[in-house]
Amino acid sequence: MASGRAILVVEDEQPIREGICDLLVYQGHRPTGIEDGAEGLAAALRGDFDLVMLDVMLPSLDGFAICEQLRAARPGQAILMLTARGQEADVLRGFECGCDDYVPKPFSLSILRARIEALLRRSPAPSEIDDGEGGDGDRAGSSPKRARVIREGILELDLDNLRARVGPVAISLSSRDLDVLEYLVRERHRIVPRLDLLREVWGYARAEKLETRCVDMHVVKLRRRLAALTPGGPSLIETVRGVGYRLRAPVGAE
Repeated sequence: MASGRAILVVEDEQPIREGICDLLVYQGHRPTGIEDGAEGLAAALRGDFDLVMLDVMLPSLDGFAICEQLRAARPGQAILMLTARGQEADVLRGFECGCDDYVPKPFSLSILRARIEALLRRSPAPSEIDDGEGGDGDRAGSSPKRARVIREGILELDLDNLRARVGPVAISLSSRDLDVLEYLVRERHRIVPRLDLLREVWGYARAEKLETRCVDMHVVKLRRRLAALTPGGPSLIETVRGVGYRLRAPVGAE
């Protein structure tokens, strides 16, 4: 389990906010609780948080707006939305705004804890991030960090800079988007079940016991983003009804 991670909790209901913060402290993390939406966004942009947890209905600025602005400013930020708005349209909107996971209220503490730890396992600590401003990689005697680029035909995934490219067209994606695409590329010769994505990308060890549509919702959002890479062509992610997903090579790939 990751420990000592900085986590921002933006929640206007004091009992819930304090309960989540108490849980995080018990797990060894360092939570910061804020009740106002605008203040929460300012804190998220100002600080180095490993995870930002957002309610939707907040004073001054709602969680969807915070998520969208935070994702635009920090593409790699891990974001968990935690809200009573659990209708499918709300969940889809959360993923469209850029959240990595969406937990409807009411929730069990064990499920919340599992989802927090799953996100933290895939979120590097600030000390592990190369900020490009003369950090450890620039010290004498150290080798420069090589960019991690994956190519599948004419599709190029730049994992470090959070970008995908087909020919001259490039788009920015979230770290979770790239995780999904990287896994589909790695498993390109088979149909990938949703449970495999929950285990390998979302990090849920007991995925078969979860009732969540986070994979489906995330893929819907990701497809819309990827459409810019192949305008007028088929989606790069194919749904095999009742089974899962597989990567469809872009037209023009060898």
